[in-house]
Amino acid sequence: MKLRTMLAGTVFVVLAATSCAPGAGSEAPADTSGPVRTGVPDGDVTLSLVSTPESGAAVKAAIKAFEAQHPNVSIEYQDTNYDDYNKSLNLSLASDQAPDIALLNSVGTTVKDALVRDLTPYSKAYGWDKTYASTQLDQWRVDADGSTLGKGKLYAAPAGFSLVGVYYNKAKAAKLGITTPPATLAEFEAALAKAEKAGETPLQLGNAQGHASFPIQLIGQSLDGAEAAAKWTFGQKGTTFDTPGNRTAVGKVAEWADKGYLPESANGTDLQGAADKFTKGDGVFFVDGNWDAARIGEKLGEDAGFFAFPGRKATAIGTSVAYAVSSRTEHPDAAAAFLDFLRSPEASAAQFEAGFMPADVSAAKPEQGTVMADIVAAWSKVNTDNGLVGFNNNATATMNDRFTAATQELLAGKTDTAAFVKAIQDEWAATHG
Repeated sequence: MKLRTMLAGTVFVVLAATSCAPGAGSEAPADTSGPVRTGVPDGDVTLSLVSTPESGAAVKAAIKAFEAQHPNVSIEYQDTNYDDYNKSLNLSLASDQAPDIALLNSVGTTVKDALVRDLTPYSKAYGWDKTYASTQLDQWRVDADGSTLGKGKLYAAPAGFSLVGVYYNKAKAAKLGITTPPATLAEFEAALAKAEKAGETPLQLGNAQGHASFPIQLIGQSLDGAEAAAKWTFGQKGTTFDTPGNRTAVGKVAEWADKGYLPESANGTDLQGAADKFTKGDGVFFVDGNWDAARIGEKLGEDAGFFAFPGRKATAIGTSVAYAVSSRTEHPDAAAAFLDFLRSPEASAAQFEAGFMPADVSAAKPEQGTVMADIVAAWSKVNTDNGLVGFNNNATATMNDRFTAATQELLAGKTDTAAFVKAIQDEWAATHG
């Protein structure tokens, strides 16, 4: 089973992509070195872009706005359902009919097989590092080995972000005298204790698919720092899951289960089942992503709140929708100009409308007093503190299976902190060494 983290229907998952290097007789990928030109070239240009229906909603609106500003450029859009898209992407990029621009859900072997273009020169020319926090761009940097993330050349540009933090029921918190949002882990634990004493479910949780990894990751990275935590998620050599923050996090979640802060049915409930319970009033707090904001806001109304997990700096779990440029494109400058447009006010507004967090926070204009207003405020803090970290479950193609088994054992009292940390690190080392 793979972790499927859904944002407005979008699915993020690490896949072991099939290697599809160009075969005999096929044209070699274009040289991507040398100087680049910014802006849209003169003359008529037609680009093709492939995506999935879920991620494509925002980009279709961006295409219309881009074409309106640049009438000499036409972008032909095509989407394919998520599973088929990922299975066929490498074959498509290696073919003579390769798209110019492609949604990149994971790096897979696209870089090793030279199927996508190095965007570092364009990033420097357009100043993308001045728009995007480093932890956001780093998710699409690939080292020379073709698989280690977080450093090296840049191979995709973001087009909207997911964000995992803490929802809470404002009415229940106020009734219990809980001050929100808590500023520290200790304050958060005190709130959980107060809720349990009052007979409420302190922290709603569904762990049938390993989502207890969310609170573990949030605690760990808030203590260790986003930069250090991200290096492990990226698979960088010399890093380890065995850190003070992660050990504390695993111990805390086990303690919360033992104290009754978590539902006894957590291991038999999936994330969406837990969300349903929370929207029906079962739970004071709930760790989840912005992909469930609409349903939580609709059901709880003004009682729905959200905050980034408490810590010295604001951190969150999340990743981006991202687009790459094919190595075979005949129009790299035009394709890169469109990727640059994805950070524009028009594209950012379309991303927010589709449920994503935009790089341009000013384009997110939620109704005041709503849970979306809280999410935008949290996103702004995370951006300021450079605190976005990719999903730990996606550190390897099989990591979510390991997290699911280990967290279920943890909640059932069948493992301890040392064994849990070792199991996760062993799984990581099998891929990253």
